[in-house]
Amino acid sequence: MTFMTCYDLHSHSTASDGSLTPSELIARAIDQGVDVLALTDHDGTEGIVEAQQAANTTDLLLIPGVEISVTWGATTVHILGLNVDINNITLHQGLASLRDYRIGRAEEIAQRLDKAGIVGALDGARKYASDVMLGRLHFAKFLVEGGYAKDISAVFKRYLVRNKPGYVPGKWISLDSAVNWIKDAGGQAIIAHPARYRMTATKLRRLIAEFKEAGGVGIEVVSGRQHPEEVKTLARLSEQFEMFASCGSDFHTPDNSWVELGKLPPLPQNCTPIWQAF
Repeated sequence: MTFMTCYDLHSHSTASDGSLTPSELIARAIDQGVDVLALTDHDGTEGIVEAQQAANTTDLLLIPGVEISVTWGATTVHILGLNVDINNITLHQGLASLRDYRIGRAEEIAQRLDKAGIVGALDGARKYASDVMLGRLHFAKFLVEGGYAKDISAVFKRYLVRNKPGYVPGKWISLDSAVNWIKDAGGQAIIAHPARYRMTATKLRRLIAEFKEAGGVGIEVVSGRQHPEEVKTLARLSEQFEMFASCGSDFHTPDNSWVELGKLPPLPQNCTPIWQAF
């Protein structure tokens, strides 16, 4: 009998906006049958050391990673870095600048919510955040707790998207900068969940072309909460652009039963898996 290696190359811990500590994430990945896991917290690698320590006593292979926020064509795009050296000075300094920006953005979100009659949002969001990362999801959790909306999705629709009271547009780094940081740290750069950006086919192709020209090597063909037709489309694009294909659940919390570690369809046969580049 042939056993297939289970890869999940996109996940989050409490070091960014996940609900499990890095150690708990490793334990759950093992319980879910994952063989190779990438921890890719938003704009930081602080959880990698704890995750690696937890994985060292198991058969699970941990891939050190990160998910970097980029502004491209007035759209926020996320770029995954896999197999990065977390001690690389270029990556370390770059991520530190993004976290500093997140703090300023959070303060502005809180100010706008205060004008809308929601006081104490900054302190409320910090209760859910790590020491190094403060984002919109933490505000959303505070707003749900305060009874301003029934769930996270409702919070975003009512308060945190364009033309809503707490919306502050992200002004992240350039595509070239993100790819260069990842390459300098010895990693592979991947476009995370391309279908989620709701771009036109032409714009998506332009993104992939510019990404490849900058030194990016792959796209996330299979992701959590993705329609099978989107998988087929992204598989064709990975083949046409001669890019590696990646797969990842984008796991944040066990509370979302529809996004679970390792529970992903296989990559289409016409894809070249990113792990061939590891």
